[in-house]
Amino acid sequence: MEIPSTIHGMSDPTPTQLPNGYALVDGVKMHAAQGDRFQIPHVAMRRHVAAGDFVEVRIDSARFSVPPDAHAQCDCPQCNEPTSNPILCHEEPGSLVPIPRQQVPARGWGEQFWIHVTAREGEWLTGLIDNRLHESRLHDLHQGDSLTIHEDHILAVHRSNHQDLLLRMSQDELVAFGQWLKDQGLIP
Repeated sequence: MEIPSTIHGMSDPTPTQLPNGYALVDGVKMHAAQGDRFQIPHVAMRRHVAAGDFVEVRIDSARFSVPPDAHAQCDCPQCNEPTSNPILCHEEPGSLVPIPRQQVPARGWGEQFWIHVTAREGEWLTGLIDNRLHESRLHDLHQGDSLTIHEDHILAVHRSNHQDLLLRMSQDELVAFGQWLKDQGLIP
C-alpha cells in the first residue's frame, strides 16, 4: 500500500519512502498471514479512529538481519518465536506514560510505536510520533515528527480511546464488533 505524497486537507505528510528500506507494516496483511499470533483491532475500531486518539504502528526493514549475539528465541511472553525479525516495542504513548531515556543499541530492527492522531481524511490519518525511537539514525523518524498512515497500518488503539470509539460506532457496527469479540473468545 502506497502512502500518497500529499493528501488534500492534511499538512506535512511524510514521504512514502523511509531511508534504509524501512516501511510501515500493513497490519491487515500481517494478521492474514499470521492469524491469532498477530492480532489487530476490529475494522470498526480502525474506521472510527479520530483526531486525539493514540494508535500503534510498526516500521520495519528487510535490509537488516539478526545480529550474531542475539538470542535464538524471542523471550517475550507474547510470541516465544525465532528472532528472525526483532522488533523494538514501546508499550505506551510517551505523552501518557513518561518513560526514562533507555540505552538500546541500534541494530536495524523494526520499531513499534504510538502516534497521536491529529487529522483524518477517509482511510488516511496523520499524527505525531509519541515515543522516543531507538533506530532514528537508520529510519530518520523522531518523536514529534508527523507521519501519515492508512488505517490498515493500525496495530492497536490505546485503551484510553476504547470508550470513545464505541460511542462513534453505529448500532450495526456495535453488533458486528460484539460478535467479533465473541468469536475471539474475549467475551462469553
